[in-house]
Amino acid sequence: MPEITTHTRRDDNPEESRRERLRRTFDEDAELYDRARPGYPPELYDDLAELAGAHPGGRVLEVGCGTGQATVPLADRGCRITAVEAGPHMAAIARRNLAGAPAAEVVTAEFESWPLPAEPFDTVLAATAFHWIDPAVRVPRAADALCPGGALAVVRSQHVMGGTERFFIEVQRCYERFDPETPPGLRPPAAADVDNSDHAEEVARSGRFGPTVFRRYEQDLTYTTPEYLELLRTYSGHRALPEAARRGLLASIADLINERYGGRVTKRYLIELGVSRRR
Repeated sequence: MPEITTHTRRDDNPEESRRERLRRTFDEDAELYDRARPGYPPELYDDLAELAGAHPGGRVLEVGCGTGQATVPLADRGCRITAVEAGPHMAAIARRNLAGAPAAEVVTAEFESWPLPAEPFDTVLAATAFHWIDPAVRVPRAADALCPGGALAVVRSQHVMGGTERFFIEVQRCYERFDPETPPGLRPPAAADVDNSDHAEEVARSGRFGPTVFRRYEQDLTYTTPEYLELLRTYSGHRALPEAARRGLLASIADLINERYGGRVTKRYLIELGVSRRR
């Protein structure tokens, strides 16, 4: 496993330490992540082509590709992809999933310290991964990797109000019981209330990009009880719980779904694409 590169001593920066620790949890069970994590709606890839240059023949650098949830569809659309993934097990599965795509390569490395190639990219993409990259360097390094006029495309995904709404209200009792850090009465926000200004402001502060253009997509995905528990086991916050608390939490959620919701719940996702052109 490659050594984690940091820009300050770990004990000098608790927030960075937590980010690094949680980021590592995804690689602990990469097969589960590959099996349980959902992909993205087709409209997102249409907008990546239109707004960000991720069209056939376009040169794409993907940051934090995971096991290839966005990489494989882009490769299928004819993009030339270099995908950088810090987790060696995740990267190995991404290579397996891309075995039929000769124009795609997966590099096992930290984006923060990976030497950028001499040939610039048309698009730098981070799909549900940008928040795991060191905030001090992620936007400037993305700009350095791009050709003039190239695009930084950041995809963010959030659970929002919708789907089996009553379940997501009732399930908070399970979290409050087994995870003491759970805020009381937590509820998913309405999609219209999700604010994207933090990302736009971060990109603007760099002085390297023009205004950020956003596109939003909502999708409802239905899970059986075992499928939903598998999904939860891929989330860093759940994986970071003590084992006994995690087992108790998942068992409690399973009982709730089976006893009150017929063994099936629907979760609504808000997927947001932000595209910023390098000046």
